Amino acid sequence: MPGWATTPRSAYGFDRWDRLVEVAPLVRAEIVREDEIAEKMGDVAPEIDASQLHPWVWDGARSLWTSGHYREAVTAAARKVNAETQNKVDRRDVSEVKLYNEVFSLDGPAPGRVRLRIVPQDDGKTYENVHRGARAFADGLFTAIRNPLSHDDGDELDETEALEQLAAFSILARWVDRAEADSAT
Repeated sequence: MPGWATTPRSAYGFDRWDRLVEVAPLVRAEIVREDEIAEKMGDVAPEIDASQLHPWVWDGARSLWTSGHYREAVTAAARKVNAETQNKVDRRDVSEVKLYNEVFSLDGPAPGRVRLRIVPQDDGKTYENVHRGARAFADGLFTAIRNPLSHDDGDELDETEALEQLAAFSILARWVDRAEADSAT
């Protein structure tokens, strides 16, 4: 009962003990049933449902994920996001870091070099910052996550870490999917 100690006595009655008489059983019940409440209600922190990740990511990862191959699932999701980005901009000559550096470039489009615009040009810093950040984010995903997973013989990823990595690729996939293609005319 937030604020019980500062609520005017008249709200609880006229006796100086009325507010304590009303609040004490509630506080006692909360203390006594704390474990039961936690067990029944669980943690109130949000949970990530992998099926709600961007379809490119989850479709790429699903079969490997369900068999417990988390490392390969993340790698497959990364490849799927890369392939769908190539499809959107009709490019097969570049991939991963080079691809995202080009598609999120602030330079205007050139023949055969489509740019993706996550937000519209606003003549301010937002447009520049978003695209510069998207390039850096994609670079980090492919350099620090996808490359080591594909090239190093490491241990299997823990499920939580793998899910976090899928979520990161999902962000990139949503940006690419929603972005407007800007091509030279």
